[in-house]
Amino acid sequence: MRRLELLRVEHRDLDSAISALALAGGGDQMQIARLKKRKLRLRDEIAMLEDALVPDIIA
Repeated sequence: MRRLELLRVEHRDLDSAISALALAGGGDQMQIARLKKRKLRLRDEIAMLEDALVPDIIA
């Protein structure tokens, strides 16, 4: 599950980058929006991979 860990690291890095740009104040709003979209796509991909790892067990 190396792919899952890489996605999580990239997600955290994007979070840091978005925060840094927002705090800088003069950040390009389009760039921030693109980073946020990328972060959402990563979150969805992470969730999909995690769901594939956990089997559906009806108790």
